Amino acid sequence: MLEHIEIRLLFESDIPAAMRLKEAAGWNQTEDDWVRLIGLEPTGCFAAIKNSELVGTTTTTTYKDLLAWVGMVLVDPQNQRQGIATRLMEVALDYLRGKVATVKLDATAQGKPVYERFGFEAESMIERWSGNIESTSMDQSDEPLNHELRRELLALDERAFDGDRSALIESLIGDSLVPPVFKRSGDGTLSGYALARRGTKANYIGPVVTTQPDQGESLLDQMLGELSPGRVYIDFNTNCDVNASVLADRGFVKERDLIRMSAGERRTRTSSLIVAIAGPEMG
Repeated sequence: MLEHIEIRLLFESDIPAAMRLKEAAGWNQTEDDWVRLIGLEPTGCFAAIKNSELVGTTTTTTYKDLLAWVGMVLVDPQNQRQGIATRLMEVALDYLRGKVATVKLDATAQGKPVYERFGFEAESMIERWSGNIESTSMDQSDEPLNHELRRELLALDERAFDGDRSALIESLIGDSLVPPVFKRSGDGTLSGYALARRGTKANYIGPVVTTQPDQGESLLDQMLGELSPGRVYIDFNTNCDVNASVLADRGFVKERDLIRMSAGERRTRTSSLIVAIAGPEMG
């Protein structure tokens, strides 16, 4: 019964139990991903406790006062259909109320009706593609990530994301499996970048951002060339100007759809400059 459920802050000490929920759902996040989410929003990540055990989670990530993301809405399979996800969403949205103009999330088809009850509306589709790297060229970027390049990268990302998520991008750079990949336009302006990090089921490429769609293919190839052989996930923004055939041509297979949903005042669609998202849990 709901009266036995306590909603409190999620702490790093909860991560082992949260990982068990994540594993039961078949998701790809690592302990480092949980640490990142809690670190970015320590007062906005929540745990559902029943009989002294963690049975549910949700996280929020705010990007200044414009946008927030809700992620990691997980409930223990044996405790589903008890209203726990609804309670977690109520607490998360109450935390975000007055802080940001818009809240977004990436929903499964199963979760979509839950979020619609909170006023979320479908915005676009995100496609999960998976593939296997059988060999690697181990190409390395010929441009080191110095202070100036980092500044350019953060400025490009803010333009593409239409918001400042520099703290997130800095964290993802710190956890990168390989050096970030960069592309420049003919006039020398930074026009694209890609990051990759480790997952529990597959390495994850994202975000991938470019102002020049014809660079999407070479960004992907350069990143694939840096990664070690193994399984790879990419969450593809169907609203971008790069055709998903670049994934299919490289042996990737579409696994599932995620529904990007938004609520609030600022309902701009995800920019076409974003080829691959940073992750369903954070945008």
